[in-house]
Amino acid sequence: MQFLFLIRTDVDAEPYRAEDDNIEEWGAEVVARGKPTQGDRLRPIEEAKTVRLRHDRLDVTDGPFAEAKEWVAGYDLLECDSMEEAVGIAARHPMARFGRVEVREVWPFE
Repeated sequence: MQFLFLIRTDVDAEPYRAEDDNIEEWGAEVVARGKPTQGDRLRPIEEAKTVRLRHDRLDVTDGPFAEAKEWVAGYDLLECDSMEEAVGIAARHPMARFGRVEVREVWPFE
């Protein structure tokens, strides 16, 4: 089963400290467990666009909502045997401390 980790900022999280960001260690641990990951960080929300099509009218606006205090900052896509395993792996992700990790099972089109 595939799981998508949506890496989100969180205003209530502990302050980010680069010296405590062990993302390379986390990635190596995941690979060592036979759960290779594909993922990356995302460019800042100031560079984002939101696209809507309503009644054949295209509406493109800058970023998500300007008042957003939290946003998606990155993602990881992993193969896991269960939601419980995915949650255990997400709990060790550095952004579980500095933000939050939303774990979603991929639901393929059939």
